[in-house]
Amino acid sequence: MNTNRRIAIKRLWIIPLMMLFGAAAQAQEPVGDWQGTLKTGAAELRVIVHIEKENDGSWKARLFSIDQGSDGIPATSTTVKGSTVKLMFEAIHGTYEGKISADGSSMSGTWTQGQPFALDLKRATKETAWQRDPASHKVLLIAVENEVKLEVLDWGGSGRPIILLTGLGNNAHIFDKFAPKLTSTYRVYGITRRGYGASSAPASGYSADRLGDDVLAVIDSLQLRRPVLVGHSIAGEELSSVGSRHPEKVAGLIYLDAGYSYAYYDRSRGDLNIDLLDLQKKLDQLQPGKGSQDPRQLIAELLETSLPGFERDLRAMRKDLESAPRASPAQPPPAMPAAAQAIMAGQQKYTDIRVPILAIYALPHDLGPQFKEDAAARAAAEALDIAKTGAQAKAFETGLPSARVVRLPRANHYVFLSNEADVLREMNAFIGSLP
Repeated sequence: MNTNRRIAIKRLWIIPLMMLFGAAAQAQEPVGDWQGTLKTGAAELRVIVHIEKENDGSWKARLFSIDQGSDGIPATSTTVKGSTVKLMFEAIHGTYEGKISADGSSMSGTWTQGQPFALDLKRATKETAWQRDPASHKVLLIAVENEVKLEVLDWGGSGRPIILLTGLGNNAHIFDKFAPKLTSTYRVYGITRRGYGASSAPASGYSADRLGDDVLAVIDSLQLRRPVLVGHSIAGEELSSVGSRHPEKVAGLIYLDAGYSYAYYDRSRGDLNIDLLDLQKKLDQLQPGKGSQDPRQLIAELLETSLPGFERDLRAMRKDLESAPRASPAQPPPAMPAAAQAIMAGQQKYTDIRVPILAIYALPHDLGPQFKEDAAARAAAEALDIAKTGAQAKAFETGLPSARVVRLPRANHYVFLSNEADVLREMNAFIGSLP
């Protein structure tokens, strides 16, 4: 075989090898949408990761959460090396690291946000791609204050109106799977509170009563006659605010793992955060020019009530810390966004809520993967949860005679997702009993 022919044959081999290599490289390019389900205990959240390649060869990515109605969280760092993809989302203190399969159709990896969770993604195609807002609803923007508008979702339906209110960090799209289960019997709305989603994010207006006023403004704008308010988690404070100040505006209140101290303040037990806020306000009034000219009554309140109560809170906290199981070292908790900090700083004391109430507690909570390698630590954590949550549920039940309290063992904090059938059954029975 002459030299020229041997060179020609080698070239023939090189060309398909280069084509094969190019196809493999293209298959492993992460450009496009990747979708998967993040499982954290009983809760499941569908996520989409969108990855783009810039003209200069750099990468950028954005994270969407379908079930939380995410508008998309940009990655602060996107690194692609071979088949490995690393993403960092500083806004939520989360990271993802995944490895693309040889055929480029899937990515196996880990989502870490405080603790690691397995998250496998599949490359979305035209036929399989999820819609980022798949729910059937109308989106309204309703003014509740000067230059403040709230996103209100209308899922339709007929019957008694109900309004769904979200927990901290969520917007009304968190109910996109749950709300349609109610429309055969009720007219269903959901509100995204100020500071989140498509709602306005003003610098102020995050006290519990102001957030309650936002709900009342939506009720008036929609011309709803005595709706039932259904609130998850921190929304318990909005329910209690409305129920305490304007019971005539609502037919009933439903607390979905939301009946904690921000919703009902148990004077016999107190609450460190709420008592601290109250103490800070009173101490501020002692400063020259900020309080009354005669501070004697304020001093008496501090000495007789506020300071002894705060000391009790501190002793209870120390006892909890001493008895709590030691978890494995983890990243520090993520810093809360400004709106969340303002909401936490705006908690108030509610003790008199004269409206029919249904309160559903996860008791004990599903602890998810925490302490899965340490049975003793897990048992101790569950015992502590039973003691603290159980005491609050009992106080709620005793202090509010109009309340029906339901306890769901080992339910997730998102009870309407983990225990949908139980929640629907209890809600229907409760609403059906209202005049």
